[in-house]
Amino acid sequence: MEGAVMNGVSFTSEDMLAGHLGELVDICVAEHGTKPSVSCILPTGHAHTLTFADIGRHSDAVAAYLREDLGLKPGDVVAIQCPNTLAYPVLAFGILKAGLIVTNVNPLYTPDETNHQLKDSCAKVWFVIDVFGDRIKQSVEGTEVERVYTLSLVDLFPGLPRALLGFALKYVKKAVPKQNSETAGTLASVLKAGQKRIEHGANVKAYRAGAGTETNAIYQYTGGTTGRSKGAELTHGNVVSNISQANKRDDGLEREDGDHLMLVLPLYHVYALAVGMLNSMYTGTHVVLVPVPRPLSNLQPVFEKFNITIMPGVNTLYLGLLQEKWFVENPPKNLRLCFSGAAPLQPATAQKWEELTGAYIYEGYGLTEGTCVVSSMPFDRPPKRGTCGIPIPGTEVRIIGEDGNEMPQGEPGELLVRGPQIMRGYLNNPEATSLTITEDGWLMTGDVAVVDNEGYLSIVDRKKDMVIVSGFNVYPTDIEDVLTRFDRVAEAAVVGAPDDESGEKVVAYIVRKDQDLSETDVISHCREHLTGYKVPKVICFIDELPKSPVGKVLRRELRDMAHADAIAS
Repeated sequence: MEGAVMNGVSFTSEDMLAGHLGELVDICVAEHGTKPSVSCILPTGHAHTLTFADIGRHSDAVAAYLREDLGLKPGDVVAIQCPNTLAYPVLAFGILKAGLIVTNVNPLYTPDETNHQLKDSCAKVWFVIDVFGDRIKQSVEGTEVERVYTLSLVDLFPGLPRALLGFALKYVKKAVPKQNSETAGTLASVLKAGQKRIEHGANVKAYRAGAGTETNAIYQYTGGTTGRSKGAELTHGNVVSNISQANKRDDGLEREDGDHLMLVLPLYHVYALAVGMLNSMYTGTHVVLVPVPRPLSNLQPVFEKFNITIMPGVNTLYLGLLQEKWFVENPPKNLRLCFSGAAPLQPATAQKWEELTGAYIYEGYGLTEGTCVVSSMPFDRPPKRGTCGIPIPGTEVRIIGEDGNEMPQGEPGELLVRGPQIMRGYLNNPEATSLTITEDGWLMTGDVAVVDNEGYLSIVDRKKDMVIVSGFNVYPTDIEDVLTRFDRVAEAAVVGAPDDESGEKVVAYIVRKDQDLSETDVISHCREHLTGYKVPKVICFIDELPKSPVGKVLRRELRDMAHADAIAS
């Protein structure tokens, strides 16, 4: 395929920070030792911190237990289903050090959804947060899971505080559900047994012998926003490459001793685990995990206890904080780096955030099938609003039309991506893989994009989200930007629905900031800023937009609602 748009920055094997994720963790631990690595702050406001050395010691114990006590073999799969706790990085890094494969399970999944992932990934061991103890039997039925271990929000907290906080959290939740299936133990029991193995000579580094960049590391399941969740096979090379690409992109970015990164994005999402956690470890940045970020008032003690300087997030998080009185009245004073991904950053949100905090939001673009990051904003200049930056080092992009030919510069078409971060394929699904990755390695993203004359990439919309009104292409993000600029609108999402006259019609779902806001008010506002065929034909006021755990609006659910209403009418 000719005419690829290059980012102009090369990426070679010499830029790789390590050959294996377990090796990368060891490098971070050796470099930063007793510095604080990760803290977890609970809804009660209590927090505890692990050093880099703690992370290294505990993850080694997990690795030794899995290989020596359980007898797992290279390539076996271990599932983690847990919010952002201290247990998560310890387990994930331990599994990887053991030469095993991690599959991250969304803790908000229903038993049926969990069961699908456990079956599809062929997981043999499952670590699950204890609040879902009553779902274990249904979740493991028909799977290859041999052992289940329960986790707690207070795992790795000190003894007495752990006991008191555990009691308080149970009281708040009225009780941890009674388990209806036997479990093999807890994280504490795993660490104790694993540490004994190490004391008796277990060699953790030997577990990765024979593993290379092509060895599978993570089975990361897509969010299911476009259908049944599929497992992306991510290799050690994919993940280390993407972290290394991000690090090379950030070369020259000023790092400061005492940087604290607040991680609200869930660690079971590969962006948070790889770029949020591992890349921060490499740079020596202290990560503050937030296991229960909703309601957003739970974030107030995070800003009060920690001098947050770096913050990855999504549009809905930034927009939500701008509507919190406590945040607006006392914004963080030392915030200097903010990042946005997973969904388009609305310009109105970015402008309000920067005016309040003084910190730019640097937008990027990525997808699970591309490990994490495809493009991001350069840090040596103000962000170019309406774009998601330039391709990161070693990444190629193309924009093609329906006929497969390359589109002229500035014209929208499907975005294709090629680089070392592109997944091997979908697990157990060669047909879906062949429809997504071309024979010469191009990932067909399904996103509609344009590239400008400076090489900046803009995501116009998902191909499946585009609405065709009387033959005209309508991109929901254009309309959503107009709607959210209306100061009486809190949030908005736009989808298409069948229409007898125009083929499809635009339907807007709106969360009101002003409860007196009417359909007429909205239509009037849209007519001032949009051409006629883009003005929503239907306005639906709802209390809350459906969202994924990372804050991405689930347009599929709204589309289903709009289609049902259109058929009913």
